[in-house]
Amino acid sequence: MVATLCYLGLVLTGVLFLFVEPYNRNKTIRFHAFQSIFVWIGIMLASAGVRIVFGSILDGPHTYWLLDLIWTAFGLGVGALWLTLMYRAYMGERWVTPVVGEMAERFA
Repeated sequence: MVATLCYLGLVLTGVLFLFVEPYNRNKTIRFHAFQSIFVWIGIMLASAGVRIVFGSILDGPHTYWLLDLIWTAFGLGVGALWLTLMYRAYMGERWVTPVVGEMAERFA
């Protein structure tokens, strides 16, 4: 259950469980905490990239609907990833996401 909570509050709960005793000594919880932190940092960077790239390309009065569609798809993808990470952590699975999951395993 605590591994699931690492994802619940985005970066904040990940950081919290790295400092709270006795959870900070549990390798599984440390993995999920680090993965939560790294995933949300990656999402923030991707969000900024999407905003910069598509905001400059689609900067016209008749293209706002396409920008809204891209943001909606991005948000749905982030929501699906968030729910999947919480579900798999709740089920006791150690689901390693590409790139950031491997980093989380090294830090845990």
